[in-house]
Amino acid sequence: MISNIRTVISIDQKKLEYLVAAYMAGGHVLLADSHGVGKTSLARALAGSIVWDRHRSEAPIDMDDFNRVQCTVDLLPQDIIGYNRITADGSTLSFNRGPIFSHFVLCDEINLLTPKTQGSFFQAMEEQEVSVEGQTYPLTDPFFIIATMNLKGAHLFPLPAPQLDRFMVQLSMGYPTDEDEARIVRQHGQTDSWTSFRPVVRWEEVRAWKQAVDDVYIHDEIITYIVSCVRSTRAHTDVAVGASPRTGVKISRLARSLALLRGQDFVTIDLVKEIFPAAVTHRLVMKNAAGKAEDVIRDVLTDVSAEGIPVR
Repeated sequence: MISNIRTVISIDQKKLEYLVAAYMAGGHVLLADSHGVGKTSLARALAGSIVWDRHRSEAPIDMDDFNRVQCTVDLLPQDIIGYNRITADGSTLSFNRGPIFSHFVLCDEINLLTPKTQGSFFQAMEEQEVSVEGQTYPLTDPFFIIATMNLKGAHLFPLPAPQLDRFMVQLSMGYPTDEDEARIVRQHGQTDSWTSFRPVVRWEEVRAWKQAVDDVYIHDEIITYIVSCVRSTRAHTDVAVGASPRTGVKISRLARSLALLRGQDFVTIDLVKEIFPAAVTHRLVMKNAAGKAEDVIRDVLTDVSAEGIPVR
């Protein structure tokens, strides 16, 4: 899957591993970057690498498998969740499902949504269901949101802390290297690598990976270390609101998934330290606008001792 994605997207190997691991772990991913670096194409490549149809060996993704929401300021919650309408005979109400009813939802430029519409994702991301006029509707299983967020631009609405806390990781693709950017410009309009892009893994394989995440061993002392690091973010002098208790669960799950992806059956302390910035930075609310969450993460990983923790 990773090799397939890299045929159409230039991205750092480690960041791509985080993306796939988060998907396997049942988490959601936020891609925060500048315009035009390939965030949408990355999401499309991930979804398109999976053969979703259970009955055909190679099938394109359909509306039940993949939906894209292009966010704008005029979108309303019902445009995402769905709405009730009166049936043709006028006797009953029928629920029209919104695009959130899909295995794989790409929410493009999520911070163009108003706070009211951003709130339509809260219940879905945490409880895997939505409520409309007193009726609750379960979402598909699996349910995965990959959202893109512009870092600069006009008419942007910051994501509230509770919504950021629901994303397992926040990643940044960054600008391509000089060589990659020159290649993109050179090849534009000549050949389209997407024409030969095909799904390479069946959904049954992906489901097996997801189930295998639970079998990856994590030592109790590593769990204690994760909790200590999370709690330390709340005590940092530069932080107004630190990482929530949900954070430790996400880190543990992501660490297991990434270990599995890399061919290990146990979580190491080095792996926890590696993923901690991507899993925690976006969850911190700083006291001062000039404060940097990255500095807090560095302090926490320096101050919390990992001595004596078993290798496995």
